[in-house]
Amino acid sequence: MPPEVRKATEAETGAISRTLARAFHSDPVFSWVLPRPERRAAVLDPAFALFLRRLWLELGESYTAGEADGAAIWHPPGHWKQSLADQLRLLPKFACVWGRSTPRALRGLTALERGHPSEPHFYLALMGVAPERQGRGLGSRLMHPVLSRCDEEGIPAYLEASTPRNRALYERHGFAVTDEDTIARGAPPVWRMWREPRPL
Repeated sequence: MPPEVRKATEAETGAISRTLARAFHSDPVFSWVLPRPERRAAVLDPAFALFLRRLWLELGESYTAGEADGAAIWHPPGHWKQSLADQLRLLPKFACVWGRSTPRALRGLTALERGHPSEPHFYLALMGVAPERQGRGLGSRLMHPVLSRCDEEGIPAYLEASTPRNRALYERHGFAVTDEDTIARGAPPVWRMWREPRPL
């Protein structure tokens, strides 16, 4: 039986951050921000743990399955952008985790925000599956709770895909590319994708 998808809890922060770090170790965008593989391995786990504890889990739309074999991190409508006060509060710990890569990481986040749509939507900020569990449908299952809700309530969804493989997965679930962008000169492309709710 496939593992049941459930809302992530604070107790699972460490397991989820480790899974996401492994899932995104070879991601083109994270590889551009953190070019040295050993540095990337050291930074991503605490970086994801910081966002889980300080931002994502409190939004109440983070999902996992099994023994944290993957995670889908959603922002509900109206909550994708942090307030200036929240950004300033998070910045010292962010800089501590990212170290010398802080300017490049912040530049990437700022570039993504600039092209973010203003229409109310669910935002899939991040989805990752442990490498040994990829290709078995877990990513699709992790998206299902929120995409079903989008269809039931007539709410669009939005994300940025960073690999052709992920883009194809999202297209199978109704997302369409609206723009191909880069977060900085020399950075790999990201595909901005939008999904209109499907009629029931």
